Amino acid sequence: MRLSILDLIPVRTDQDTAAALAATIALAKRADELGYHRYWVAEHHNMPSVASTNPAVVIGILAAATQRIRVGSGGVMLPNHAPLVVAEQFALLEASAPGRIDLGLGRAPGSDPVISAVLRQSGNTSDVDRFPNNVQDIVALLGVDGASVRMTSGEEYALRGTPKAGSVPDVWLLGSSDYSAALAAALGLPYVFAHHFSGQGTARALELYRSSFQPSAHLDAPRTFLTANAVVADTAAEAEALALPNLQQMARLRSGKPLGPIATVGEAAATEQSDLELGFVEQMRAAWIIGDADQAAAELQGLADRFGVDEVMVSPVGSAREGTPSNSAPARERTIELLAERFPQH
Repeated sequence: MRLSILDLIPVRTDQDTAAALAATIALAKRADELGYHRYWVAEHHNMPSVASTNPAVVIGILAAATQRIRVGSGGVMLPNHAPLVVAEQFALLEASAPGRIDLGLGRAPGSDPVISAVLRQSGNTSDVDRFPNNVQDIVALLGVDGASVRMTSGEEYALRGTPKAGSVPDVWLLGSSDYSAALAAALGLPYVFAHHFSGQGTARALELYRSSFQPSAHLDAPRTFLTANAVVADTAAEAEALALPNLQQMARLRSGKPLGPIATVGEAAATEQSDLELGFVEQMRAAWIIGDADQAAAELQGLADRFGVDEVMVSPVGSAREGTPSNSAPARERTIELLAERFPQH
Protein backbone atom coordinates (compact mmCIF):
# COMPACT_ATOMS: atom_id res chain seq x y z
CA MET A 1 0.00 0.00 0.00
CA ARG A 2 1.27 3.43 -0.93
CA LEU A 3 1.49 6.06 1.80
CA SER A 4 1.27 9.81 1.24
CA ILE A 5 1.04 12.87 3.50
CA LEU A 6 -1.37 15.79 3.88
CA ASP A 7 0.00 18.78 5.81
CA LEU A 8 -1.76 21.91 7.07
CA ILE A 9 1.52 23.25 8.52
CA PRO A 10 0.13 23.34 12.09
CA VAL A 11 1.31 26.10 14.40
CA ARG A 12 1.74 25.21 18.07
CA THR A 13 1.64 27.64 21.00
CA ASP A 14 5.45 27.43 21.17
CA GLN A 15 5.96 28.24 17.48
CA ASP A 16 5.89 31.20 15.14
CA THR A 17 5.27 30.78 11.40
CA ALA A 18 8.98 30.42 10.60
CA ALA A 19 9.36 27.57 13.10
CA ALA A 20 6.21 25.80 11.89
CA LEU A 21 7.40 26.01 8.28
CA ALA A 22 10.84 24.71 9.26
CA ALA A 23 9.19 21.72 10.93
CA THR A 24 7.17 21.03 7.79
CA ILE A 25 10.26 21.21 5.57
CA ALA A 26 12.01 18.71 7.86
CA LEU A 27 8.94 16.44 7.75
CA ALA A 28 8.82 16.57 3.95
CA LYS A 29 12.51 15.67 3.73
CA ARG A 30 11.97 12.72 6.05
CA ALA A 31 8.97 11.56 4.00
CA ASP A 32 11.14 11.77 0.89
CA GLU A 33 13.81 9.61 2.53
CA LEU A 34 11.22 7.06 3.69
CA GLY A 35 9.78 6.64 0.20
CA TYR A 36 6.38 8.26 0.70
CA HIS A 37 4.60 8.76 -2.62
CA ARG A 38 3.28 12.33 -2.38
CA TYR A 39 3.21 15.28 0.02
CA TRP A 40 0.26 17.66 -0.25
CA VAL A 41 -0.39 20.96 1.52
CA ALA A 42 -3.82 22.44 2.21
CA GLU A 43 -5.20 25.95 1.78
CA HIS A 44 -6.72 27.71 4.79
CA HIS A 45 -6.88 31.40 5.63
CA ASN A 46 -6.68 33.52 8.80
CA MET A 47 -6.45 30.56 11.19
CA PRO A 48 -4.04 30.92 14.14
CA SER A 49 -3.19 27.20 14.03
CA VAL A 50 -2.63 26.80 10.26
CA ALA A 51 0.27 28.30 8.29
CA SER A 52 -0.67 26.67 4.97
CA THR A 53 -2.23 29.74 3.38
CA ASN A 54 -0.70 29.57 -0.11
CA PRO A 55 -0.17 26.06 -1.53
CA ALA A 56 1.72 27.17 -4.64
CA VAL A 57 4.36 29.00 -2.57
CA VAL A 58 4.77 26.11 -0.13
CA ILE A 59 4.94 23.54 -2.93
CA GLY A 60 7.83 25.44 -4.51
CA ILE A 61 9.67 25.45 -1.18
CA LEU A 62 9.09 21.73 -0.57
CA ALA A 63 9.88 20.65 -4.12
CA ALA A 64 13.24 22.46 -3.86
CA ALA A 65 13.97 20.77 -0.52
CA THR A 66 13.19 17.20 -1.68
CA GLN A 67 14.42 14.86 -4.39
CA ARG A 68 11.81 12.37 -5.57
CA ILE A 69 8.49 12.69 -3.69
CA ARG A 70 5.52 14.17 -5.55
CA VAL A 71 4.46 17.53 -4.07
CA GLY A 72 1.04 19.07 -4.50
CA SER A 73 -2.03 20.84 -3.20
CA GLY A 74 -4.70 19.28 -1.09
CA GLY A 75 -5.99 21.55 -2.28
CA VAL A 76 -6.14 24.84 -4.09
CA MET A 77 -9.59 26.23 -3.28
CA LEU A 78 -10.54 27.38 -6.74
CA PRO A 79 -13.20 29.99 -5.84
CA ASN A 80 -10.38 32.02 -4.26
CA HIS A 81 -8.34 32.20 -7.46
CA ALA A 82 -8.49 33.06 -11.14
CA PRO A 83 -8.12 29.86 -13.22
CA LEU A 84 -5.39 31.35 -15.43
CA VAL A 85 -3.30 32.29 -12.38
CA VAL A 86 -3.60 28.74 -10.99
CA ALA A 87 -2.57 27.29 -14.35
CA GLU A 88 0.42 29.63 -14.57
CA GLN A 89 1.55 28.85 -11.02
CA PHE A 90 1.41 25.09 -11.46
CA ALA A 91 2.89 25.14 -14.95
CA LEU A 92 5.94 26.86 -13.45
CA LEU A 93 6.05 24.43 -10.53
CA GLU A 94 5.94 21.52 -12.98
CA ALA A 95 8.75 23.11 -15.01
CA SER A 96 10.85 23.38 -11.85
CA ALA A 97 10.19 19.77 -10.75
CA PRO A 98 9.05 17.80 -13.82
CA GLY A 99 6.88 14.78 -13.07
CA ARG A 100 6.57 15.63 -9.38
CA ILE A 101 3.70 18.14 -9.16
CA ASP A 102 0.04 17.44 -8.30
CA LEU A 103 -2.71 20.04 -8.55
CA GLY A 104 -5.59 19.13 -6.27
CA LEU A 105 -8.61 21.40 -6.76
CA GLY A 106 -11.41 22.01 -4.28
CA ARG A 107 -14.77 23.72 -4.71
CA ALA A 108 -15.13 25.06 -1.15
CA PRO A 109 -13.57 28.46 -0.36
CA GLY A 110 -11.77 27.09 2.70
CA SER A 111 -12.54 30.24 4.65
CA ASP A 112 -15.33 32.25 6.26
CA PRO A 113 -17.46 34.88 4.43
CA VAL A 114 -15.30 37.78 5.65
CA ILE A 115 -12.13 36.20 4.24
CA SER A 116 -13.93 35.42 0.98
CA ALA A 117 -14.93 39.08 0.70
CA VAL A 118 -11.36 40.23 1.40
CA LEU A 119 -10.03 37.85 -1.25
CA ARG A 120 -12.49 39.21 -3.80
CA GLN A 121 -11.44 42.79 -3.01
CA SER A 122 -7.69 42.11 -3.09
CA GLY A 123 -7.36 39.98 -6.21
CA ASN A 124 -8.98 37.98 -8.97
CA THR A 125 -11.19 35.13 -7.80
CA SER A 126 -13.67 32.87 -9.60
CA ASP A 127 -17.38 32.21 -9.35
CA VAL A 128 -18.07 28.99 -7.42
CA ASP A 129 -20.96 28.25 -9.80
CA ARG A 130 -18.46 28.08 -12.67
CA PHE A 131 -16.37 25.46 -10.91
CA PRO A 132 -16.85 22.72 -13.58
CA ASN A 133 -15.94 25.11 -16.40
CA ASN A 134 -12.99 26.52 -14.48
CA VAL A 135 -11.60 23.03 -13.81
CA GLN A 136 -11.78 22.24 -17.52
CA ASP A 137 -10.16 25.59 -18.36
CA ILE A 138 -7.23 24.88 -16.02
CA VAL A 139 -6.71 21.40 -17.47
CA ALA A 140 -6.67 22.87 -20.97
CA LEU A 141 -4.38 25.77 -20.06
CA LEU A 142 -1.87 23.37 -18.48
CA GLY A 143 -1.75 21.19 -21.59
CA VAL A 144 1.08 21.29 -24.09
CA ASP A 145 -1.28 22.73 -26.71
CA GLY A 146 -2.90 25.20 -24.34
CA ALA A 147 -6.40 26.53 -24.97
CA SER A 148 -8.04 29.07 -27.22
CA VAL A 149 -10.47 31.92 -26.66
CA ARG A 150 -12.94 32.95 -29.34
CA MET A 151 -12.99 36.72 -29.78
CA THR A 152 -16.14 38.67 -30.60
CA SER A 153 -14.70 39.05 -34.10
CA GLY A 154 -14.76 35.28 -34.46
CA GLU A 155 -10.97 34.94 -34.36
CA GLU A 156 -9.26 32.36 -32.11
CA TYR A 157 -6.80 33.66 -29.49
CA ALA A 158 -4.21 31.14 -28.22
CA LEU A 159 -3.76 30.99 -24.45
CA ARG A 160 -1.32 28.87 -22.42
CA GLY A 161 -0.36 28.49 -18.78
CA THR A 162 3.30 28.54 -19.83
CA PRO A 163 4.98 29.20 -23.20
CA LYS A 164 6.15 25.64 -23.88
CA ALA A 165 5.20 22.91 -21.42
CA GLY A 166 7.48 19.88 -21.42
CA SER A 167 5.20 18.02 -19.02
CA VAL A 168 2.00 18.76 -17.12
CA PRO A 169 0.96 18.31 -13.47
CA ASP A 170 -1.55 15.66 -12.49
CA VAL A 171 -4.90 17.36 -11.79
CA TRP A 172 -7.08 15.86 -9.05
CA LEU A 173 -10.53 16.85 -7.83
CA LEU A 174 -11.03 16.90 -4.06
CA GLY A 175 -14.29 16.69 -2.17
CA SER A 176 -16.18 15.80 0.97
CA SER A 177 -19.56 15.29 -0.73
CA ASP A 178 -21.06 13.68 -3.81
CA TYR A 179 -20.69 16.82 -5.95
CA SER A 180 -16.98 16.53 -6.72
CA ALA A 181 -17.22 12.76 -7.03
CA ALA A 182 -19.79 13.11 -9.79
CA LEU A 183 -17.84 15.89 -11.51
CA ALA A 184 -14.54 13.99 -11.39
CA ALA A 185 -16.28 10.96 -12.90
CA ALA A 186 -17.87 13.03 -15.67
CA LEU A 187 -14.56 14.75 -16.55
CA GLY A 188 -12.49 11.57 -16.30
CA LEU A 189 -10.21 12.97 -13.59
CA PRO A 190 -8.73 11.30 -10.48
CA TYR A 191 -10.63 11.97 -7.26
CA VAL A 192 -9.83 12.16 -3.54
CA PHE A 193 -12.48 12.02 -0.82
CA ALA A 194 -11.65 13.98 2.35
CA HIS A 195 -12.27 11.07 4.71
CA HIS A 196 -10.26 12.87 7.42
CA PHE A 197 -12.98 15.54 7.76
CA SER A 198 -15.55 13.34 9.45
CA GLY A 199 -15.30 9.80 8.10
CA GLN A 200 -18.89 10.08 6.84
CA GLY A 201 -20.16 9.55 3.29
CA THR A 202 -16.95 7.99 2.00
CA ALA A 203 -18.42 4.77 0.63
CA ARG A 204 -21.26 6.55 -1.17
CA ALA A 205 -18.95 9.12 -2.80
CA LEU A 206 -16.43 6.52 -3.97
CA GLU A 207 -19.16 4.26 -5.35
CA LEU A 208 -20.67 7.20 -7.23
CA TYR A 209 -17.26 8.10 -8.67
CA ARG A 210 -16.39 4.56 -9.72
CA SER A 211 -19.78 3.63 -11.13
CA SER A 212 -20.20 6.78 -13.24
CA PHE A 213 -16.58 7.29 -14.34
CA GLN A 214 -16.13 8.28 -17.99
CA PRO A 215 -12.70 7.54 -19.52
CA SER A 216 -10.90 10.63 -20.82
CA ALA A 217 -7.66 11.69 -22.45
CA HIS A 218 -6.31 12.13 -18.92
CA LEU A 219 -7.35 8.84 -17.35
CA ASP A 220 -8.77 5.57 -18.66
CA ALA A 221 -10.05 4.14 -15.35
CA PRO A 222 -11.08 5.48 -11.92
CA ARG A 223 -8.19 6.52 -9.70
CA THR A 224 -8.68 7.46 -6.08
CA PHE A 225 -7.31 7.33 -2.56
CA LEU A 226 -8.34 8.33 0.97
CA THR A 227 -7.17 10.78 3.60
CA ALA A 228 -6.99 10.00 7.32
CA ASN A 229 -5.79 11.77 10.48
CA ALA A 230 -3.11 9.74 12.24
CA VAL A 231 -1.03 9.85 15.41
CA VAL A 232 1.32 6.89 15.85
CA ALA A 233 3.82 6.56 18.69
CA ASP A 234 5.91 3.93 20.41
CA THR A 235 3.07 3.29 22.88
CA ALA A 236 -0.68 3.65 22.58
CA ALA A 237 -0.76 5.90 25.66
CA GLU A 238 1.78 8.27 24.13
CA ALA A 239 -0.22 8.42 20.90
CA GLU A 240 -3.37 9.33 22.83
CA ALA A 241 -1.55 12.13 24.67
CA LEU A 242 -0.09 13.52 21.44
CA ALA A 243 -3.46 13.41 19.67
CA LEU A 244 -5.43 15.23 22.39
CA PRO A 245 -4.36 18.82 21.46
CA ASN A 246 -5.67 18.48 17.90
CA LEU A 247 -8.81 16.68 19.03
CA GLN A 248 -9.51 19.55 21.42
CA GLN A 249 -8.84 22.08 18.66
CA MET A 250 -11.35 20.41 16.32
CA ALA A 251 -13.89 20.22 19.17
CA ARG A 252 -13.54 23.98 19.71
CA LEU A 253 -14.03 24.55 16.00
CA ARG A 254 -17.19 22.46 15.91
CA SER A 255 -18.63 24.05 19.03
CA GLY A 256 -18.03 27.59 17.73
CA LYS A 257 -15.39 28.60 20.27
CA PRO A 258 -12.48 30.92 19.40
CA LEU A 259 -9.42 29.13 18.04
CA GLY A 260 -5.81 29.64 18.95
CA PRO A 261 -2.57 27.83 18.09
CA ILE A 262 -2.36 24.08 18.73
CA ALA A 263 -1.76 23.33 22.41
CA THR A 264 1.22 21.37 23.65
CA VAL A 265 0.59 18.02 25.33
CA GLY A 266 0.81 19.52 28.81
CA GLU A 267 -1.50 22.40 27.96
CA ALA A 268 -4.08 20.02 26.51
CA ALA A 269 -3.97 17.75 29.56
CA ALA A 270 -4.71 20.76 31.79
CA THR A 271 -7.59 22.05 29.66
CA GLU A 272 -11.16 21.73 30.91
CA GLN A 273 -13.76 20.95 28.25
CA SER A 274 -17.52 21.23 28.16
CA ASP A 275 -19.71 18.18 27.73
CA LEU A 276 -20.36 19.28 24.14
CA GLU A 277 -16.64 19.44 23.40
CA LEU A 278 -15.99 16.10 25.08
CA GLY A 279 -18.67 14.58 22.88
CA PHE A 280 -17.00 15.96 19.76
CA VAL A 281 -13.62 14.62 20.94
CA GLU A 282 -15.06 11.15 21.42
CA GLN A 283 -16.79 11.24 18.06
CA MET A 284 -13.65 12.29 16.18
CA ARG A 285 -11.40 9.96 18.16
CA ALA A 286 -13.32 7.02 16.71
CA ALA A 287 -12.56 8.17 13.15
CA TRP A 288 -8.85 8.93 13.62
CA ILE A 289 -6.00 6.42 13.57
CA ILE A 290 -4.35 6.68 16.99
CA GLY A 291 -2.17 4.04 18.58
CA ASP A 292 1.12 2.18 18.51
CA ALA A 293 2.57 0.96 15.23
CA ASP A 294 0.77 -2.40 15.18
CA GLN A 295 -2.61 -0.90 16.06
CA ALA A 296 -2.25 1.90 13.53
CA ALA A 297 -1.09 -0.41 10.74
CA ALA A 298 -4.05 -2.71 11.30
CA GLU A 299 -6.50 0.20 11.26
CA LEU A 300 -4.89 1.73 8.19
CA GLN A 301 -4.97 -1.54 6.27
CA GLY A 302 -8.57 -2.08 7.35
CA LEU A 303 -9.48 1.37 6.05
CA ALA A 304 -7.83 0.67 2.69
CA ASP A 305 -9.51 -2.72 2.39
CA ARG A 306 -12.91 -1.35 3.36
CA PHE A 307 -12.89 1.28 0.63
CA GLY A 308 -10.87 -0.59 -1.97
CA VAL A 309 -7.89 1.78 -2.26
CA ASP A 310 -4.17 1.06 -2.56
CA GLU A 311 -3.04 4.46 -1.29
CA VAL A 312 -3.83 6.31 1.92
CA MET A 313 -2.81 9.91 2.57
CA VAL A 314 -2.22 10.41 6.29
CA SER A 315 -2.35 13.77 8.01
CA PRO A 316 0.10 13.40 10.94
CA VAL A 317 -1.50 15.57 13.60
CA GLY A 318 0.43 14.77 16.78
CA SER A 319 1.42 17.81 18.83
CA ALA A 320 4.56 18.11 20.98
CA ARG A 321 5.61 18.04 24.59
CA GLU A 322 6.92 21.11 26.35
CA GLY A 323 10.60 21.76 25.66
CA THR A 324 10.51 20.41 22.11
CA PRO A 325 12.59 22.59 19.76
CA SER A 326 10.12 24.93 18.12
CA ASN A 327 11.41 24.27 14.60
CA SER A 328 10.74 20.53 14.85
CA ALA A 329 7.76 18.18 15.03
CA PRO A 330 9.12 14.89 16.42
CA ALA A 331 5.67 13.37 16.99
CA ARG A 332 4.70 13.95 13.38
CA GLU A 333 8.01 12.52 12.16
CA ARG A 334 7.64 9.48 14.41
CA THR A 335 4.17 8.84 12.98
CA ILE A 336 5.43 8.61 9.42
CA GLU A 337 8.50 6.59 10.43
CA LEU A 338 6.47 3.94 12.26
CA LEU A 339 3.96 3.66 9.42
CA ALA A 340 6.75 3.30 6.87
CA GLU A 341 8.21 0.45 8.93
CA ARG A 342 4.89 -1.43 8.70
CA PHE A 343 4.29 -0.48 5.05
CA PRO A 344 7.74 -0.28 3.41
CA GLN A 345 7.69 2.18 0.53
CA HIS A 346 9.58 1.65 -2.72
